Amino acid sequence: MSTQNHGIIEEFRANEGRVGGMFEGRPLLLLHHRGARSGTHRVSPLMYQRVDNGYAVFATKGGARHNPAWYHNLMAFPETSVEVGAHMIEVKARVVDGDERGRIWEQQKREWPQFADYDARTSREIPVIVLELV
Repeated sequence: MSTQNHGIIEEFRANEGRVGGMFEGRPLLLLHHRGARSGTHRVSPLMYQRVDNGYAVFATKGGARHNPAWYHNLMAFPETSVEVGAHMIEVKARVVDGDERGRIWEQQKREWPQFADYDARTSREIPVIVLELV
């Protein structure tokens, strides 16, 4: 885990999901995931969008050419948990496509313009993952 992520995670947990810095005022959750090859437990802070039966997260990696490691980990082990505020919640990940993806992704870009910037930086379709409550 990066030093930056470690600090964000500590602040998140100390303040029931609220953090400062680059995530201040943004919807943030902590995604727990297991390394696809190593099986190592990992935690990643991610912005999210609330959807009907869970939370949507976005594999932007800042507009990089490749998906982030957490995305590959979720594809290998989709049953996991997230921390939202002070609550640990069991979820199951699924990649959305078609109209569902379009609706969620367009809303995210409208609400948080940096996501449109990430989209413009890459030629890949950025995966939208819904973490459904179980």
